Amino acid sequence: MALRSLPAVYMRGGTSKAIFFDRRDLPALETGDMSAWNEIFCAALGSPDPYRRQLNGMGGGITSLSKVAIVGPPTHADADVDYTFAQVDVTAPVVGYRGNCGNISSAVGPYAVDRGLVKVAGETADVVIHNTNTGKLIRARFALEDGQPAVEGAMLLDGVAGHGSPIELAFLDPAGAATGQLFPTGNRTDVLELTGLAVEGASMVDVCNPVIFLRADALGLAGKETPDQMAANPALLALFEDVRVAAAKAMGMVASENEARTTLRNLPLVCLVSETRLEEAAHVEVRMISSGQPHKATPLTGAMCVAAAAAIPGTLVNAVSRRIENGAPIRIAHASGLIEVSARGQFVHDNPSIAEAIVYRTARKLMEGRVFF
Repeated sequence: MALRSLPAVYMRGGTSKAIFFDRRDLPALETGDMSAWNEIFCAALGSPDPYRRQLNGMGGGITSLSKVAIVGPPTHADADVDYTFAQVDVTAPVVGYRGNCGNISSAVGPYAVDRGLVKVAGETADVVIHNTNTGKLIRARFALEDGQPAVEGAMLLDGVAGHGSPIELAFLDPAGAATGQLFPTGNRTDVLELTGLAVEGASMVDVCNPVIFLRADALGLAGKETPDQMAANPALLALFEDVRVAAAKAMGMVASENEARTTLRNLPLVCLVSETRLEEAAHVEVRMISSGQPHKATPLTGAMCVAAAAAIPGTLVNAVSRRIENGAPIRIAHASGLIEVSARGQFVHDNPSIAEAIVYRTARKLMEGRVFF
């Protein structure tokens, strides 16, 4: 069969990259049937690839480089555009639509302006994005230069070479993005039951994306391991997957272990937390595991969940992290440096609420044309 192609833009958003499609260029879908899109996305990125390199497509062999964004006219009254995120598995023909990618979200506003989906004027753009995966709104604010998104600037993003123009992202009312509840189990800490191991004091929190938090030392780790060190340990990777599967069941995201291992392969995120020394700049140290792979920085949605959990008494993250004032940025140490995130809301009562989580990223267009599949 001859190769087919579609118009596409390849963009970096934060510490991730994705192929961006205009919704109107993709085939129409039957209700609940994503197979037409899945076939295109897998082929375009080069999945499945047992060699984990995606050499036959645009992917980069790791989860942060195996992503798709679909942007189109809004279906939400308060939004300027709709945005659907797709996580393409590297080794299996599986595309996940549950949950969002915060890093890729940072490129949606610039993409929408660049493609003429949103009309702007002046020196600054404000784009309200409706993420269809979660039903939540995101406000993107960024500078313009001659009517187009500014690219050059002074912001340095740990994990990305060079500087860029800052993009402010405000995730509005971000709790319960995937499960409908801030604490999907109803508890601020739980005992996570694994085969032959019970991990006490784990916190399961859903802000921007669901995350299972546990102490690094509960798994025999120092919390400062590099992603490469963890990825080189097959037994440890299997343990991370067992943690993710057990948490998916406990959070009510799947009905069975098999469903978690075969269908829902990217959520929840697994986050190892540990204390930082007083002389260090960070409030808390984290290592994130996304879709079975130790993340080289931290998923942005995961960082925002860290910030919210750190502000709420009774969670593991709150117990481990150094104290911050309500709304002040928390500095999170990850494998590539630091990230600052602000969570604003009402935290110190029986029913905490998160009004918004704010973070700054950079993004830029890398290529546009047609992608073949």
